Amino acid sequence: MSKTHPLGFRIERDIKEALVKAAKEDHRSVSSLVELVLARWLREHGYLHDIKDKAA
Repeated sequence: MSKTHPLGFRIERDIKEALVKAAKEDHRSVSSLVELVLARWLREHGYLHDIKDKAA
């Protein structure tokens, strides 16, 4: 299992509330959902290659 790296940032309250709701409905942690969304965006825009969705 590879090591993960912490990342902290601030977001608007409504975005956080939406993340919490979406994560709960998808039976994920907020962290897992954020990683999934970021990885997909990075892949779609050509920044991330050869790494599968770990959070999927």
